[in-house]
Amino acid sequence: MTRRFAVGLATCLAAAGLVAGAARAEGDKTIEGIEAYREALKDGNPAELFEAQGEELWKKKAGPKNASLETCDLGMGPGVVKGAYAHLPRWFKDTDKVQDAESRVLTCMTAIQGIDVSKYVAAKWGSPEKDELNAIATWISGMSKGDKVAVSTAHPKERQMFELGKRMFYYAAGPHDFSCSTCHGQEGVRIRLQDLPYIASPKGAAAGWTSWPAYRVSSGQMWGMQWRLADCFRQQRFPEPIYGSDVTVALSMFMAATSNGATMNTPGIKR
Repeated sequence: MTRRFAVGLATCLAAAGLVAGAARAEGDKTIEGIEAYREALKDGNPAELFEAQGEELWKKKAGPKNASLETCDLGMGPGVVKGAYAHLPRWFKDTDKVQDAESRVLTCMTAIQGIDVSKYVAAKWGSPEKDELNAIATWISGMSKGDKVAVSTAHPKERQMFELGKRMFYYAAGPHDFSCSTCHGQEGVRIRLQDLPYIASPKGAAAGWTSWPAYRVSSGQMWGMQWRLADCFRQQRFPEPIYGSDVTVALSMFMAATSNGATMNTPGIKR
């Protein structure tokens, strides 16, 4: 190697190092800017309005039985809402199923109020029925804000649902051969300004699970986890899942149980 070549190579490597360092510094500034933006969004979260609406709907008498949902058992006993969301999804003896907040509310609407919930299951995005369910889920989740996630996998059906959710997370299909793990299967990935948490890790699962339901600033809508998962399926070009179906509950179970010990911070706010 000639001296001139060696000097040139050293100069190029030094320049590359400076460029890489500058890129890292710029990346750090971008992340700081995103975090500052998110902090600003938290001031006056519109989700509070949906919480109030959800509480009102919970206490309102409705359906053929002219009853409220105030005796609904979310797993902590009839009528107990405080802290319930932090333990969901969970197995329920009366249905012999693992249910999340939304699917459990549908069960209570059927049993307590006598409502035919098929119109809620089949309702389209932005419909009054979906908005009502999102509002109720938002209020229920807010009643666990600050609580630690404590989702059980002790019952055989809870463990089965967790394993199904894990399989679904890695299941690749559709026209682009996408899976949940395509976007959420590694650390440090971001699309534009959107961080993509590594859901298979406790930290990443907590980043996802404990901040939904959330108010979407970009759409001006409140999204529960059922709605959020449906949008993930849409982005993967999968068929839209049935609202409250086992596959959506299973993915929630996988996220929730993986994030055990994290602090609930719902309702959240997203760009």
